[in-house]
Amino acid sequence: MFKLGVPLLSLIRLSLIIMILCGFIYPVAMTGIAQVTMYEKANGSILYDEEKKPIGSLFIGQSFTDPQFFHGRISSIEFDGRNSGSENYSLSNSELLERIDSALVEWETSNPTTPANEVPIDLLTNSASGLDPHITPEAAIVQVSRISEAIQVEEWQLIELVEGHTEGRDLGVFGAERVNVLQLNLSLLELVDGSGSYGKLDEL
Repeated sequence: MFKLGVPLLSLIRLSLIIMILCGFIYPVAMTGIAQVTMYEKANGSILYDEEKKPIGSLFIGQSFTDPQFFHGRISSIEFDGRNSGSENYSLSNSELLERIDSALVEWETSNPTTPANEVPIDLLTNSASGLDPHITPEAAIVQVSRISEAIQVEEWQLIELVEGHTEGRDLGVFGAERVNVLQLNLSLLELVDGSGSYGKLDEL
């Protein structure tokens, strides 16, 4: 009759210990620590309205199309967090060029006072994940004219709003300056609601 040798028994015991440690104890411990030390980030950095209803995440972009709001990047997956990722087209790819041309046409329709050659590239292309909630400060500033006309707020106020929401490079070196579009639009709501110039924008 075949008998398990000592080395094989040791291997089985080691495998079981590793599965318990890595598959149960470690995840539970990390989840518990995250819930205690960084509750908001561990739960998706969800933002809530005054009635405590979720309106979005700081990590996932949204499709803003109303001329009253700052618009984010385009997304071929409609910012669906279950379907992260987009095609990594080269700059010579015909589908990418067609998509950029289509985005430019939409831009010219929504922003007739801003020339197409002044549109930052991040407003015309997907991010790698298709979920990026940020745009460059330049991509926000170029929308100021449209928003100012739509809600009757001075352009300098909107520019100050963008500057106040501009995040610097990580550790001062990595990445680029960026603006979270959802946070920016929430501050825009506060600005307009308090100014009395337009009452209140449509809800997010």
